[in-house]
Amino acid sequence: MSLYKRLVISLTLVFAGIIYLIIWWSGELRENTQLESEQRLHLGLAKHLVQDNPLLADGVYDYDGLKNLFHTLMMLGPSFEFYYLDPNGKILTYSAEPGKIKRSHIDIEPVKQLISGIQPLPILGDDPKSSGLLTKQLSLNTTSLSNEEPANSINQDKKIFSAAPVYNNNVLQGYLYMIIGGEIHDSILAAVKKDNQFGDTSIIAAISIAFMLAILLVLFRFFTLPLCKISNSLKDLGNGQWNKQGVSLNLDFPKDDELQLVVSTINNLLGKIQGQFSQLENIDEQRRILLADLSHDLRTPLASLQGYIETLYMHGERLSADERKKFINISMKNSKNLKRLIDQIFELAYLEGGQVTLKNESVALGELLYDVAAKFELKATRKNIVINVEPVECNYQIFTDIGKLERVLSNLIDNAIRHTPKQGEITLSVFEVIGDKQQLRIEVKDTGIGINQQELAHIFQARYRASNTREDTQPHAGLGLAISKSLVALFKSDLSVESEEGTGTRFSFQVPRVTSL
Repeated sequence: MSLYKRLVISLTLVFAGIIYLIIWWSGELRENTQLESEQRLHLGLAKHLVQDNPLLADGVYDYDGLKNLFHTLMMLGPSFEFYYLDPNGKILTYSAEPGKIKRSHIDIEPVKQLISGIQPLPILGDDPKSSGLLTKQLSLNTTSLSNEEPANSINQDKKIFSAAPVYNNNVLQGYLYMIIGGEIHDSILAAVKKDNQFGDTSIIAAISIAFMLAILLVLFRFFTLPLCKISNSLKDLGNGQWNKQGVSLNLDFPKDDELQLVVSTINNLLGKIQGQFSQLENIDEQRRILLADLSHDLRTPLASLQGYIETLYMHGERLSADERKKFINISMKNSKNLKRLIDQIFELAYLEGGQVTLKNESVALGELLYDVAAKFELKATRKNIVINVEPVECNYQIFTDIGKLERVLSNLIDNAIRHTPKQGEITLSVFEVIGDKQQLRIEVKDTGIGINQQELAHIFQARYRASNTREDTQPHAGLGLAISKSLVALFKSDLSVESEEGTGTRFSFQVPRVTSL
């Protein structure tokens, strides 16, 4: 079910329940008010009967005559029932038929309360024609029902009444107890209510619910229409296709409207999703290019290796010793290049897959820099390139994976040697990071040919060929900078580059420093 339908059904049920409670409460309140008014109207009736009737004024001696009097009064007023009680509430005589009386005593306390005039009206007393089994369950303690009490406290075992004491020579002899609205009154009233109340209540409820539903339908439609627009737009978007121009919900709401925030948030998410799709497309395109380049790089040494091996296999006996040695050296060189490329491919795959962990330890940075420089001294000497370490006395201790750091430095120095002309210079520098005593910055700077500014953002991509590679005639896989970038990321740092064509290039990154306590 839609939100609109759920709101309509839910609020319809709630309002129907509220209407029912209002009707029920108003009925009970009306009945309570009616009881109070009737009791107040007939409050002094019993007292007047006692004062004006000879059988009661001077005390009761003739119970049969009193019963006949009660019968006569009941004929004149069918809604009244008359009882004569002793001081303890025992019924001595009454106006009803003998078989109708269900109890011999009534609670005398409500009678005393009515006569005293202390308790607010209506005050309910026991009905002798009821068994009184439910009376004990009443919350009124068989006393009274005040205006502040809930109307549902009224029970059929309780009736409003009028009462007056009967004295004999100033001695309390008993009470005249008059039920107001007796059995006949109740039966007639119940019949009238049965005929009219249900119809009136049904009409009121039907009109109220119909009016409420009409208003709710209009209001809910007004409030849920923007949500329907958003839902339909998302549905249309889900059935459509993503494009390079991007997608968004073209819905405008007031700036202060919460739905405008929802639309803006959805559009932001759609923009991010579109960006991720574009990124995935770019990654997929780069992966295809990478595979094509790697296939070419693998095919070239493999084809050369295969060619020379086939030549040795087919013409080995006719080749001279020098020719065989030359062919074997070339095959060995191609096999090493092939192995180096495969190793770098696997290394980059492991790094991108997050399968490499660090084994950090305390390392003397100066010793590591001099060791790496010494490893490339012979290769640099062949091009008359000088490798320097600054400061000369580098007494810093760092906490890192020595193998991974050496791999990064080796890649950067090897890359610098390839792109630095003869008589050049490569400098390994260490600096303290300003404002952070816990970090050191390592730089590898050369005086090489430099990199075009437009190509700096792409040099860390696997197999990217910058324009300066045209002067690079040495065999290499072209994955060194991509591997170094991934390794530096493991150090929680970033490999940055600065370069200027004709001047040189500088790579830098940070490593954690071990400070003395």
